[in-house]
Amino acid sequence: MPRTLQHPARLVPLTFLLAIVVGTALLMLPAARAGEGSAPFLTALFTATSAACVTGLVIVDTPTYWSGLGQGVILALFQVGGLGIMTGATLLGLLVARRLRLSTRLIAQAETRTLGLGDVVGVLRLVLSVTVGVELVTAAVLTLRLRYAYGEAWADAVWNGVFLSVASFSNAGFSTYSDNLVSFAADPFILGPIMLGVILGGIGFPVLRDIRRNPRRSDRWSLHTKLTLFGTALLLLCGTAATLLYEWTNQATLGPLGPGEKLLGAMFHSAMTRSGGFNALDIGQLHPETLAVSYVLMMIGGGSASTAGGIKVTTFLVLGFVVWAEIRSEPDVTAFGRRISREVQREALTIALLAVGFVGMGTLVLLTVTDLSLDDALFETVSAFATVGLSTGITADLPVAGQVVLVVLMFLGRVGTITVATGLALRSRLRPYRYPEERPIVG
Repeated sequence: MPRTLQHPARLVPLTFLLAIVVGTALLMLPAARAGEGSAPFLTALFTATSAACVTGLVIVDTPTYWSGLGQGVILALFQVGGLGIMTGATLLGLLVARRLRLSTRLIAQAETRTLGLGDVVGVLRLVLSVTVGVELVTAAVLTLRLRYAYGEAWADAVWNGVFLSVASFSNAGFSTYSDNLVSFAADPFILGPIMLGVILGGIGFPVLRDIRRNPRRSDRWSLHTKLTLFGTALLLLCGTAATLLYEWTNQATLGPLGPGEKLLGAMFHSAMTRSGGFNALDIGQLHPETLAVSYVLMMIGGGSASTAGGIKVTTFLVLGFVVWAEIRSEPDVTAFGRRISREVQREALTIALLAVGFVGMGTLVLLTVTDLSLDDALFETVSAFATVGLSTGITADLPVAGQVVLVVLMFLGRVGTITVATGLALRSRLRPYRYPEERPIVG
């Protein structure tokens, strides 16, 4: 392989592309479809991209359109996509060889967002142990609930429990039920484990490792861990409160439920908009105000080096602290007693602006090729780019051009805007000079 392709910024997108190609080919097999014939190319491509990029948007009904083989391929794609393709490959190499070469450490470091090369092996081992542990426990709870509370046969209960468990921790949003999870809207023993799996998967493995090292000493946690946990809790509470406020009397969503069930439904929706992608409420019936709040939550997403999408919680908070420091005319940007470097500030600004640009272009294209309202087009675009998977119910009715736009956005959102931009850029080099400084007027 050429040396230019071995750079992590280029290798990570290429491996995701390869997974999508393989997944598309497998889903086009006649055996992967429940009905006669094979799936059309665009249907297979859209589903494979959505699964590998752990999004959850679908243009066909997963449990009725795909056979057991097709659903198995989808599960494998979002399991691998959630872990990170290079992370999975590196884990396999670690298990076989017991050690990692420097080049392999660099690739794994790029995909897991590990801060130091010395942390790579520890993070990878934690990835494996946490993933297996959380998914097994969640699958066991869901299986028992589906078997004894809903009377499903053991085989069906086990399959549905495993599928939903892996989908929740991977933040994939795929469901083996045609209504996603609407039929379980009042069941805390179904929604609770799935919500917990989504949150744990969306925090990020470096944070989990930091907590495991110092479970009772939050003062020893890194700034990244503090920002992620603070932002996750804040956004979950704000999203829950906003959903309760706007949907409390909506008879098509929370209205018919009791107070405790309304709280569960609102909290579940808040957690899912952060990249989980499951829905226990009819998204198409939400009030415009709730949809607007959902735009923001989806765009922010979860933690860095996690299975979640969006621009990430730390990016959002870093930009917030930059604004706060500018308002107060402070020379340094600080958070939790630590100074945030200018390099991190520039990276956060770049990620946010690229994300806004991609979403803006995607929304414009959808408005051009369809008759959608701005609300529906924007919701679909943000959901695809942030790899959330929630939809107001229009995905299957989009024209070919609209579905292709979503495929591109899902890929860009999962791989990362900076990774894509870096991979496309020419080789960087340091200039032996600096230009004269001048201050343009801004604001």
